[in-house]
Amino acid sequence: MSKNGRILVAMSGGIDSSLAAVMLHEEGYEVIGMTMKTWDYAGSGGTKKETGCCSLDSINDARNIAVQLGFPHYILDIRNEFGDYVIDHFTGEYLEGRTPNPCVLCNTHIKWDALLRRADRLDCEFIATGHYANIRQENGRHVISKGIDSTKDQSYVLWGISQESLQRTKLPLGHLRKTEIREMAGERGFVELVNKSESYEICFVPDNDYRGFLKRRIPTLEAEVAGGNFISTDGKVLGKHEGYPFYTIGQRKGLGIALGRPVFVTEIRKETNEVVLGDMPDLYKDGMVVQRLNLQKYPAIEGTIDSVTKVRYKHEGAPATLLQEGPDKITVNFHDAVSGIAPGQAAVFYEGDDVIGGGWITKSFRTEE
Repeated sequence: MSKNGRILVAMSGGIDSSLAAVMLHEEGYEVIGMTMKTWDYAGSGGTKKETGCCSLDSINDARNIAVQLGFPHYILDIRNEFGDYVIDHFTGEYLEGRTPNPCVLCNTHIKWDALLRRADRLDCEFIATGHYANIRQENGRHVISKGIDSTKDQSYVLWGISQESLQRTKLPLGHLRKTEIREMAGERGFVELVNKSESYEICFVPDNDYRGFLKRRIPTLEAEVAGGNFISTDGKVLGKHEGYPFYTIGQRKGLGIALGRPVFVTEIRKETNEVVLGDMPDLYKDGMVVQRLNLQKYPAIEGTIDSVTKVRYKHEGAPATLLQEGPDKITVNFHDAVSGIAPGQAAVFYEGDDVIGGGWITKSFRTEE
């Protein structure tokens, strides 16, 4: 038995998770590597070559690291779990007129649960991933906080992890910058990792064409939803669209309609198959309602609390006041209006670098409405 105990490391084959495993191995942990097969893109009807964490090349890259360092490596097939939960939710959200965030669901409801179950079977006390974030303790609670590399920080996608799971999780990269990770890989002779390109696409939509994915997933969808109306914010019919699931809040390009000025999708109305188009100012909202909560830093929010709230992964965050109304609802009032708030996306609340918690956006509003 190693001096630090046994740890199960999620290895996608990329540089980040590989270096997480390398670092823990060097620190004296008894590392077991595990690569999760979440999706078989060849069976989805897509046209692009399979890439990313589920490809054979990525699985082999992870295994090669394990072989070189002399620790075990396993492949975990969770395609059924992934498809039943993440992909069904992905398609279902678009059918409800919302914009899903499958990566958050996958991290918090599939990968962590799957890793912890296998960790128990392999007698591992901890699990680890290559996410750029940190975990710290305060007042007896485990709190996700931002990684020091602001360009790579991934705390946004980890808000849904439970206290029980955080207690058993290690994030070795949170105190490092991406440039340092690349240097460390080069110093250890892992040149193939330094030169490996990174994918930022949804793993089961590697051609980035979610509309095509929906059409392949539900062959009758296009015929069922085609012919709805584009309407203006004051209700005037502007033209026909391809169907409400094929549009997202804030979209400007690919609308297939010319009005003589740039217009944006400001609302999606599933019940009437209408897509509302407006000008840039129409995208700005004063607040939103967030539900299906998971709070990390506090067990509950008493009264009101100020935070910086992110409404999507690449959003820099905006100052807001949070009011918790019951166990599963927070109303967010922004200090200045925020654009592009999309129901279905995750909202994450920060206090300094700490994640207070997060949830799913159910609606946005203007105070005068």
